Amino acid sequence: MDEPHHPTWPSQFFTRTWDYLLLFFYLVYFVSIGHVPCQAWDGVLITQADYQGLQAFKYGLDDPRGVLRSWNDTGLDACSGAWAGIKCVRGKVIAIQLPWRGLGGHISEKVGELSGLRKLSLHDNAIRGQIPSALGFLRDLRGVYLFNNRLSGAIPPSIGNCLMLQTLDLSNNSLTGSVPSSISNSTRLYRLNLSYNNLSGLIPTGLTRLTSLAFLLLRSNNLSGSIPDSWEASRLQILQLDDNSLSGSIPSSLGRLTRLQELSLSNNQLNGSFPATLCNLSSLVQLNLDGNQIGNKIPEAIDGLRNLTILSLHGNHFDGEIPPAIGNISSLSHLDLSENNLTGEIPASIEKLANLTYFNVSDNNLFGSVPLLLSKRFNSSSFSGNIQLCGFDLSVPCPSSSSSSSPPVTLPSPSSPSSPRARKLNTRELILTVAGIAFLFFLLLSCVLLSCLFGRRSSSTEKSTAAGAKKPGPATGTETEASGDTGGKLVHFDGPLAFTADDLLCATAEIMGKSTYGTAYKATLEDGSQVAVKRLREKIAKGQKEFEAEVAVLGKIRHRNLLALRAYYLGPKGEKLLVFDYMPKGSLAALLHGRSPNTPIDWPTRLTIATGIARGLHHLHTTANIIHGNLTSSNILLDPDSHPKISDFGLSRLMSAAANSNVVAAAGALGYRAPELSKLKKAGPKTDVYSLGVVLLELLTGKSPAETTNGLDLPQWVASAVKEEWSSEVFDDELAKDAAGDELVDTLKLALHCVDPSPAARPEVQEVLRQLERIKPAAAAAAAGGSEPSAEEGKAEEG
Repeated sequence: MDEPHHPTWPSQFFTRTWDYLLLFFYLVYFVSIGHVPCQAWDGVLITQADYQGLQAFKYGLDDPRGVLRSWNDTGLDACSGAWAGIKCVRGKVIAIQLPWRGLGGHISEKVGELSGLRKLSLHDNAIRGQIPSALGFLRDLRGVYLFNNRLSGAIPPSIGNCLMLQTLDLSNNSLTGSVPSSISNSTRLYRLNLSYNNLSGLIPTGLTRLTSLAFLLLRSNNLSGSIPDSWEASRLQILQLDDNSLSGSIPSSLGRLTRLQELSLSNNQLNGSFPATLCNLSSLVQLNLDGNQIGNKIPEAIDGLRNLTILSLHGNHFDGEIPPAIGNISSLSHLDLSENNLTGEIPASIEKLANLTYFNVSDNNLFGSVPLLLSKRFNSSSFSGNIQLCGFDLSVPCPSSSSSSSPPVTLPSPSSPSSPRARKLNTRELILTVAGIAFLFFLLLSCVLLSCLFGRRSSSTEKSTAAGAKKPGPATGTETEASGDTGGKLVHFDGPLAFTADDLLCATAEIMGKSTYGTAYKATLEDGSQVAVKRLREKIAKGQKEFEAEVAVLGKIRHRNLLALRAYYLGPKGEKLLVFDYMPKGSLAALLHGRSPNTPIDWPTRLTIATGIARGLHHLHTTANIIHGNLTSSNILLDPDSHPKISDFGLSRLMSAAANSNVVAAAGALGYRAPELSKLKKAGPKTDVYSLGVVLLELLTGKSPAETTNGLDLPQWVASAVKEEWSSEVFDDELAKDAAGDELVDTLKLALHCVDPSPAARPEVQEVLRQLERIKPAAAAAAAGGSEPSAEEGKAEEG
């Protein structure tokens, strides 16, 4: 007789001695591991303690939307996936994930009975009350996401008992009290975010010694005292302490944090001077010190911050002159030196900051004329409040007879016999004055030439270093953790986001597309940030050792027109995930072919996109020594300012030869494949140029290369139209409004040159870039916000 499986297990089903023996051993086994057969699903049983803990957790919450309706009173299917937000491993609850569910009420102390809990995610709800101290009982707890709720009271010191804790995000609540020093007991802590609360007291010094810490976010609280003066958190990338009541000076030990990318100390009561050691932080991208009482001079070595994009020193007591070395920080886009006591002239070197989109030196004591390019790029509000500054507005012209920045000339007394002619220089004085000016000009020219010489040598050194780094070797990113029971390896390269493997694997994913190489997803992490994840097809990817060597090379490539690889994950069963920046504007293909008729794309925007694509491809060919092999408008993504970023480059290095052959075939079906690839099967620089030419034709015509016209593909159709002398018919109708005919024709000629059937006849990508820049450089620069460098500058550009 077959025995039915039922949670009550009635004794009348066991009528034979063998059945009783089996039941005995069954009970002995589950008593020994602490399980009670409350429910069964695929052989997995939930413990009675976990079942009771979940019930108490449910009753503590208000659930106006009925999200927890699936949590039935019998405990059936608790670990089967039927209970909303619950994940289990071997019958133990390991995750409660219920963000954005409109939940209220409070978190029960019974949560401490879920002894296997690793992740508690309840962010973006309306939960009130205190954070349960019972969280300290959960020794396996790794992630606590309670931000954007209405929690109050103090952070329980018991949280320091969670030695496995990696992420603690309690931001945007109403928490009071101090930051518990016990948190520093969690030696695996990776991200700590307590911002936007009412916390007070000192910053625990123990946090500065956590070598695992990458994010320390304490902004917008009431913290006081000085910033700890000993920093050993060697992996720290983001330090936000702004909008508190911190006092004292900026500790020079912050200069040891060589991986620091953002330092925000704004709106405190800090004094002292700008530590010269901060200039050693070459990885720093944002430095915000505004709204303090910091004084003395800005260090001359400020250009050591070579990757800086934001420098804000507004509202301090800085004096002395603006260091000309600021003009060497080529990546700078935001420079605010307003409301200080700065003197002297505005350095002409700032004019060459092509990326600069915000500039403010108002309310200082500057004098002289504003450099011409700066006066054209920024309005008068950037310079107001400097009564001796001129040339930034028509209402404040500079004297035409001499530079307003010249030192005052001492004139003879009116009683002197020669007073009527006292303002004129004699011949000897005039010669000496001209000679002095010429000598000063010679010195200035020498300094500029030396600066350029050393700059080129430095650039050459960086190139050789980068070239040496491209040799296969072990991954040089940061391995952050092994994920869960099953292991796995997550390696971070530099980037604005920090996340753990559990964060990545538990992220909400949305499929964006599939290709021969794998599937692309949009992944939303617990903190709301988004990344793009490409899951490579496991059977066609290279083995782990070779894969890691190649992916380490790709992780170092940085250029404004290339999509940066931020991290990769290797799963225990061979899974391979690549993590990139997410581009919300999507692809160029979607922009051209998926938009509504009411959203035209003007010519300057198209020309800027074309120039950016050429610049990114030029960097791949010359600096990174990589052939793309699959350049299409679908893998050209657009950032929020519509600047292009080429994606999918280098993926062929991670995959098998068979997979790459399939990609070449797919490119041919879409109309981007160079004709010689049908025989050679091996991509090269000229095949990439052919694909670039097709993209240029796509921008000019608005037509998809995948569609044929009269049986002709896009290059053939355009070539036939030009041959019949009706080339004006090929252009997208939208371009007639804002594009000069010669610009369109010149671009068309260049595109046809790129798609020449003979590879030898096609230009190099560097020549394509130069011609695009000559067609209409002013329009391209204006559409790009002045952020596009020349071909020569782009050749050695990193970051």
